[in-house]
Parts: sequence; structure tokens; C-alpha cells
Amino acid sequence: MRKTTLGRDFNPILWDEQLKDDVRKLVALAIAEDLGTLGDITTQALVPQHALGKAVMRSRHVGVAAGLVTVPLIAAMIDTRLSWYPLLRDGDPIDEPNTPLGTLTGPVVSILMAERKILNLIGRLCGIASLTKRYMDEISGTKARIYDTRKTLLGWRRLEKYAVQCGGGRSHRTGLFDAILIKDNHLAFGASDDAGTCGRYAYTPAQAVRKAREWGNHFVHASGQRQTLPPLIEIEVDSLEQLAEVLLESPDIVMLDNMTPERIFKAVAMRNEAGVPTELEASGGVNIKTVRAIAETGVERISVGALTHSAISLDIGLDY
Repeated sequence: MRKTTLGRDFNPILWDEQLKDDVRKLVALAIAEDLGTLGDITTQALVPQHALGKAVMRSRHVGVAAGLVTVPLIAAMIDTRLSWYPLLRDGDPIDEPNTPLGTLTGPVVSILMAERKILNLIGRLCGIASLTKRYMDEISGTKARIYDTRKTLLGWRRLEKYAVQCGGGRSHRTGLFDAILIKDNHLAFGASDDAGTCGRYAYTPAQAVRKAREWGNHFVHASGQRQTLPPLIEIEVDSLEQLAEVLLESPDIVMLDNMTPERIFKAVAMRNEAGVPTELEASGGVNIKTVRAIAETGVERISVGALTHSAISLDIGLDY
């Protein structure tokens, strides 16, 4: 019989100072590319500087709200006189088309300058959250959990992972610093000889897990950083033979790479028979049509790159 799970997971993405700093950097770039050195010349030509107004942000389609928490920060970078009044919170469902998400008030010239920056960001994050919710609905009633990947836009990673969480998904490792994830290239390159030749003395998967665990234990004691646990260890396998080998080392997670539901079912049975607390993660070939069958195998984790690399932005508009 299988023992209880380790209960360890990757760190969630929170709306904190680090994420706020990401938004500031992205918006600073957006302002530079949108306004150039001349600013909004159409608005300058037609709209009085003293004009005040209100715009209602609406979603043209159903979905899930995400990124609304960023609006006050973006607005303040354009004009501190702008005020944002949210009507929904991140993670709330958008049940009907043309649902109001919030209102933006202040100088009209500033609302017009802020409009596209806000809508582009909110539309993308709502799109990711909405797609994630579709995956969550597909696996309802199973014990599987949906995870994102590192297949994100450069500079947007924490924001996009935050949006996945708004849709009910979970965050996989944020970056290379966040966990030890052993893939086939690490097995070959990690055992290079003194001449730099790779693959001749490649690690076996079990050897790699042992070496990673030794390094992780040393890291905790020698790094001087405020870390209480060794890094989480995950290893990718592409065969049941490799799985049988690594289960003897009880890594935190084993990623089952591009396995069919039938093979994943066998992998779950092997893990249960071994009685180890290792969790299994299905990866590769996952889409909205296949995710239910994968979840029904009994696997705990399903990582889906499509959550971020294939999400379509939700159509969000400002109505004046």
C-alpha cells in the first residue's frame, strides 16, 4: 500500500512587491512604446486638458477575472488623479457578456492614454484564467491538479502564473532557482568527462536523484540562506522501466513525459504498489480533449503548457 504523500508543492505566486515590480517594469516599457516622445497626439488635438470623465471596463465574453488588482498601479503610472473602482475581484467568474469589471474616472486625456495598456494586460490575464478554469472544469471529480509551466512570455512569467491561479490552477516552479527538475539532458550533460564529452558516463535516473538529494542537503546546511527544507526534487521519465528505478529513491515528484493514459494508469499502479510518497505528474500531449482521460488515471498532477502559450485574450473594453 502507498504511504501518505509528502505534502510539498511549488511556491504560489502572490500579489506582492515582487509582482508589483514586474508590472511597473512592463508598464514602463508599454508607456515608452505607445507614447514615444510626443505623447498621444490625437487626444492632444481634440480633447480639452481639463475634461473629466468616467469609463466602465466590461468583458465582452464570459470567463474569469484576473489582473484587476494591477489597474490602480497602472493608472497611477499614467496619472495619479485617475481613480479605479473595482466591481469584481481576481478569480471571480464573469457569467455574462458585457459584465462590468470596474470603473475608471479622472482626466479624459489620462484615461485615453491608460486605456490600451490596461486592456492589453487585463485581457491577456483574463484569457489565461478563463482557459485554466476550462481545464479545471474538465477534471472535476478527480484528484488531479492542474499546473502551469515555464512556457510564458518573457518578463510576464509571474503575472501569467498569477492568472493561472485566478482560474483555479496551481503554479509549477517559477524558475530554474525554484526546484530541482531533472530531465534527460541533465542525465547526459551532468556526467561529462574531463574533456567535456557528454553522454559517455551518463547518470541513470536513480543516480541523478541521489546526487541531487545530496546536493540539496548540503545546500541547506552550507548556503547560509534562510532555508529550512532541501529543494523539491522532480525527475522526468519516459518509460515505466525508468519509473521503477527512480521510485526506489522516492523523489518528491516523477514527471511522466508524453505517456498515454493507459501507460499513466500503469505508472500510478506501480507507484501505489511501491508504497512510496512520490507524486506523479503527467506532462506532454495534454489538451482540453485529453485532460479528462489523463486525470481519471489517478495521477495527482497534470502540467499544461497551453494555459499560457495558447491562451486567447479575453475581449475587454472601456465604455465611456
